[in-house]
Amino acid sequence: MNMAKAKLRKWDSAEHLQTEEDVAAYFDAVLEEAGDDPAFIAHALGVIARARGMSQLARDTGPCNPWRTRKTRTGQKTFMVQ
Repeated sequence: MNMAKAKLRKWDSAEHLQTEEDVAAYFDAVLEEAGDDPAFIAHALGVIARARGMSQLARDTGPCNPWRTRKTRTGQKTFMVQ
């Protein structure tokens, strides 16, 4: 029996934090799960910082801009300048 391999990519929470409400819900969940693990909280703050950076870039550049995204063969998004 030949089984096809699933193509997976690494999960990035920052890609899914689109609004302030998303960020607040994410951080509430982190605080609930983290317990007394400061590394877990520090990682979450880094994720939030990356998410805000991506959102701000999108707001600053608007829909008509020289920045475009494309997906690589592995499914990752990359930015390219035209």
